[in-house]
Amino acid sequence: MQPLKRKHAPGAPSRWAYRAERLWLTPVVRNGLRFGVPVLVLGGLAAFYLGDPANRAVLLNAGLELRRSIVERPEFMVSSVSIVGASPEVAEDIGDVMGLDFPVSSFDLDLDPVRQAVTGLDAIARADLFIRPGGVLEVRVVERTPRILWRSENGLELLDREGHRVGAVTRRGARADLPLIVGQGAEVAVPEALALLAAARPVEARLRGLVRMGERRWDVVLDRGQRILLPEEGALAALERVMALDQAEDLLSRDVVAVDLRIPARPTLRMGPNAQKIFQEIKAMELGATSG
Repeated sequence: MQPLKRKHAPGAPSRWAYRAERLWLTPVVRNGLRFGVPVLVLGGLAAFYLGDPANRAVLLNAGLELRRSIVERPEFMVSSVSIVGASPEVAEDIGDVMGLDFPVSSFDLDLDPVRQAVTGLDAIARADLFIRPGGVLEVRVVERTPRILWRSENGLELLDREGHRVGAVTRRGARADLPLIVGQGAEVAVPEALALLAAARPVEARLRGLVRMGERRWDVVLDRGQRILLPEEGALAALERVMALDQAEDLLSRDVVAVDLRIPARPTLRMGPNAQKIFQEIKAMELGATSG
């Protein structure tokens, strides 16, 4: 007796058709056939097209032409510069260091190097750059204010209150309104020098300047060759004591060559020739009176 063979009912799907249908219902397969195959086909066509150097050159030129048509539109072009907050001389220097050829597209304008070039000028403390409507590059700057004149081996230089270089002058009379400091290393001690100059205001009319000695301390130089030799530490307090003594006793109006305060515990007066002569006469009179 032979086994009976199973027969499909009429219209029923075959086993392979059933499996194919189940596989099609799988999301991964369905999405792969719907999207993956077209992507692969398009990718293959693109690779085939770009494999030809001539085709790549055509696409590159088309991209460059598209970019140029956008960046060179009038609304994106910068055609002029406006410098705010600078004196005419400094504004001219700013225009020189910027090195821009107008008109230039704002897409091609890198403001950071321009800002660095402007702030690299000695006279500029700060610079802010903006592109304004109408194609104007605005450069807003803050200039350093010269507060003191420094005579060094390189000549006369203007310094701000922090000792930063502002510029140079060829002669003292060009900035007679500024106090003078002299000596190597004086530029790094400008804040202290300004404090000393403020303390010496009672003798401002006689003040000739400050001299940095050995890059360690200051000498205050007055007219008639007088000097106040200040200590390395506590120079401001020492000078204030001298000013108080001068107001009380007219110390600096006398025949005194120098007030030596380098050793605070032992201040010394160096007398002039006339004072020395008078002192010697007084001593001689005292000795004569004693011997008599």
